[in-house]
Amino acid sequence: MPNRLAKETSPYLLQHQNNPVDWYPWGEEAFAAAKKLDRPIFLSVGYSACHWCHVMEHESFENAEIAKKLNDNFISIKVDREERPDIDQIYMNAVQTLTGRGGWPMSVFLTHDKQPFFGGTYWPPKSARGMPGFDSVLDAVLDAWKNRRDALHDQAKQLTDHLKVVGAADARGDGEAKFSATTVAAAETALAKSFDAREGGFGGAPKFPHPMDLRVLLRVFHRTKRRQALDMVTLTLDKMAAGGIYDQLAGGFHRYSVDAVWLVPHFEKMLYDNALLTSAYVEAYQATGKADYARTIRETLDFILRDMTDAAGGFYSTLDADSEGEEGKYYVWTPAEIEQVLGKDDAKLFAATYDITARGNFEPHEHAGRNIPNRPRKLAEVAGEFGIDLQDFQTQLAEMRAKLLEVRAKRVPPGLDDKVLVSWNGLMIDAMATAAGVVGEPRYLTAAQNAATFILEKLRKPDGRLLHAYRHGQAKFDAYLDDYGCLINALVSLYEADFDGRWIDEAAALADVALRRFFDDKAGGFFYTADDHEELIARNKDVYDNATPSGTGIMLTALVRLGKLTGDEKYLTGAELGFRSIGELFDRAPNAVGQSLLALDLWLGPTQEVVVAAPSTAARDEVLRDLRSRFWPHKLTAAVPGKNESPHLKGVLAGKQPVKDRPALYVCENFTCRAPIVGPEAIAKELDKLAPK
Repeated sequence: MPNRLAKETSPYLLQHQNNPVDWYPWGEEAFAAAKKLDRPIFLSVGYSACHWCHVMEHESFENAEIAKKLNDNFISIKVDREERPDIDQIYMNAVQTLTGRGGWPMSVFLTHDKQPFFGGTYWPPKSARGMPGFDSVLDAVLDAWKNRRDALHDQAKQLTDHLKVVGAADARGDGEAKFSATTVAAAETALAKSFDAREGGFGGAPKFPHPMDLRVLLRVFHRTKRRQALDMVTLTLDKMAAGGIYDQLAGGFHRYSVDAVWLVPHFEKMLYDNALLTSAYVEAYQATGKADYARTIRETLDFILRDMTDAAGGFYSTLDADSEGEEGKYYVWTPAEIEQVLGKDDAKLFAATYDITARGNFEPHEHAGRNIPNRPRKLAEVAGEFGIDLQDFQTQLAEMRAKLLEVRAKRVPPGLDDKVLVSWNGLMIDAMATAAGVVGEPRYLTAAQNAATFILEKLRKPDGRLLHAYRHGQAKFDAYLDDYGCLINALVSLYEADFDGRWIDEAAALADVALRRFFDDKAGGFFYTADDHEELIARNKDVYDNATPSGTGIMLTALVRLGKLTGDEKYLTGAELGFRSIGELFDRAPNAVGQSLLALDLWLGPTQEVVVAAPSTAARDEVLRDLRSRFWPHKLTAAVPGKNESPHLKGVLAGKQPVKDRPALYVCENFTCRAPIVGPEAIAKELDKLAPK
């Protein structure tokens, strides 16, 4: 018989509906049962694409003996961290405090009133590999609950008091912080310390992409012209796009590589990684003009449109790492399988290009420490070795990839988590809208428009406030700070892409809600949850980037962009107070607040409001093509003609018209404008001064 999770919409919770464990979803029913039966609570947090979550489910939660022990002695609660990041943040802080590390699956034991007293991550069912067994953990917790209850409650209270402080401790600045361009430029030094000068990226194995940090380095390069900053970006992006972390057949990036050389990935694909990395490749393409970056952008976004976009417009959350119960099985090829699809000669060429060995396209990651060749090799090098014209070789290689992809598509695919999250959709809308103009693909803009419309129609309550998650016709959970920040930022990008004033009206309305409901009037900064959110044991301020931008960082980005474009001081004031609340982090931990640094860089400026006024849409778009090809991070763009005029844009658009029926470029700072630059040739020369190619 299915357990209580059968009534949920989360794919992760539904994965556990047939476990013998008597799972509860998070809610009052579970807490009331714990009090009535006087049992401790076992809280298990994970997500649908999490490989080790699947392992613990199979080993422990499908184990009849362990399930009986849980059912007879505990109240077991299962939480999808993607639906409830507020719960995940609090109890992850607890686990990290208790153990010094964290991760998923997260396993925490609570008192009746939700206070944690013990926790960890994955435990095998029996003691193994130096880890305690889950069965012995349960026995130890039960013993403490029965025989040392007072000490257990004391520990829970002390830990909870600590969580209340630590969750907001790094967002209580004294308001006296001083910022300058050197604040941003200094981040290069911190990032360089952990930079891998051979393989790109930061740190060793496992290696994560760090897209926000790469974008910070691009801004350092823009400000200082220090080549080292740009070289760190290009080496990393080149290595990632050429490695196993990138899906060479279908496009799109996996979560991270388990080695230091971007070879063997952890195979799950997350919407947010592909959005954030697309934004990094877009800016790097603007800064360098490298054609490979444009190809990576197109392939990644085409993957999203093909495999992770709902017919109604929203973007899905994740593709699992596992297929048929085995991590990566969907993506792995043997040489024999490749030869069967391509034939002997083409298979030899393909293997030489992608360094496919007798063991297949992904060698075990134990080889990561060896002096191994670049993976894959440079195309010009392979073409020369085989005596093939480079352009012909690229065409041939594309045809081979298409054949293999067609065969791979017939395999059992990884599981799809098809819920739509506002925050992650906001990141992808931003990436799609910006990329559309940079690489000249209007369908990306259409996809961004469709996704934004979907969210505004399906995930907004009658009072104008957002909900967080949507699946199968049901929107749930009050939205979090990053939902508002990501969507506001995306709506500004949409306006810059299609000049529909509706997006700015929507962004302003959401920003007003965010300032009213999330801002801390006493200590400054932003709480992660609204002032009327479900009461939990702590109310956090999310200030550090993880795989996604911090709630604080993305809200600061949104407020600065909206404020600079509209000239509305309340948004810029909110941003300034937010910067001051975390000011010391820019010096102490710049590599942990990359998104906030991106916002600070724009706030410091000098920032230009750039208005393109043209006699027709065609003439306007001709100027915009040139403008969008350039890396110019300190600007906001408006244009005439547009549609659905917004009252919020009256200041930036006032008096901006074509001159003598010719396109004109207006460059303004703080809404004080220079004389218009008239005509395509003069505009191009001016852009060469402002944002050289």
